[in-house]
Amino acid sequence: MFKLRIVQANYGDCFILEYGTPAAPRYLLIDGGPLNVFSDHLESELQAIADSGGKLDLVAVSHVDTDHIVGVMDLMASLRDQRTNGTDELIGINAIWHNSFSSTLDSDGEIQSRLNGLLGAFSSATPQSTAAVAGIGEGNRVRQFALQLGIPINDGFADNLICVDDAPDPIQFGNLSLQIVGPTRANLDELHDDWEEWLDKMGAELASSDPSAKANADISIPNLSSVMFLAMAHGKTILLTGDGRSDHLLSGLIASGLLSEGGTLHVDILKVMHHGSDRNATKKFFKTVTADTYVVSANGHPDNPDLATLIWIVEAAQAADRNIRLVFTNETPATRKLRNEYPPADYGYDLAILARSKHAMTLSLAD
Repeated sequence: MFKLRIVQANYGDCFILEYGTPAAPRYLLIDGGPLNVFSDHLESELQAIADSGGKLDLVAVSHVDTDHIVGVMDLMASLRDQRTNGTDELIGINAIWHNSFSSTLDSDGEIQSRLNGLLGAFSSATPQSTAAVAGIGEGNRVRQFALQLGIPINDGFADNLICVDDAPDPIQFGNLSLQIVGPTRANLDELHDDWEEWLDKMGAELASSDPSAKANADISIPNLSSVMFLAMAHGKTILLTGDGRSDHLLSGLIASGLLSEGGTLHVDILKVMHHGSDRNATKKFFKTVTADTYVVSANGHPDNPDLATLIWIVEAAQAADRNIRLVFTNETPATRKLRNEYPPADYGYDLAILARSKHAMTLSLAD
């Protein structure tokens, strides 16, 4: 058995992998979405698993953006409160994968300290930037909850860090294997340098005597680092990408031995990175990594998915004479424009959208 359950996560990500056998199913949670996703959608899905006698072998947090980690934090807080009150806990959790901001990019805490100061000084701070800083703190809270609950974090990984360099072999969970494909240590070094350069630039803007510099400053923060992995069972594959950059994903696939230089990779399901943002992918990427089904978790905020990303996917598939399926958690302006400008019948794709009345939809690769 091998299934991907796509939970309604609004503008974030939340997925449940189901594997094992029909008689003895097993489960893995990837991300928990932003505020209210746990109470509105995820909690009922987890309750159904627990009611059938199931638990979570693993909770994998791709990274600490609030649209991925808040639901996990809410789950952990609920378990902590239930244990404190002596009531039945919602569901059991065997392990957590979670790279903290400090372990990946900020071992001495300097970046976060400078970031907090800059965002406090720039009144033009974007909600996305503020949310990213909040996510760092929420990531720390998840780790604290895990410690209180006695749930192992990154057990078996060197330096308590999940990266390709230190996990060359697939990790087994029964019939499911997970191959880490991102980040690499080189990716983390690059992102650390990006943060340093960005902080220097913003510091210069703040120090400028020109009053318009502060108002017009572009404070879009650099990318955070996503844990990405290829899930494999019954000869089927799902590539889970968090908010990773396509260049980092490609370098990770090469480092893990899944992609040769100049080669291609085909998977059954590709979770499109960063909610379909065209800042995290290229048209060439969708020619290099192809899939039968593309999953986009987004609701139009902030402008995700981008129409360009969807066009790249559709055009790459048409050029290779491949019929594909696009699966979305919500209807958005981009999905409407895609159907109008690139009709499914003309471009060889099917399109499905999670029903508003449903908490989740399931894609089955093996029963």
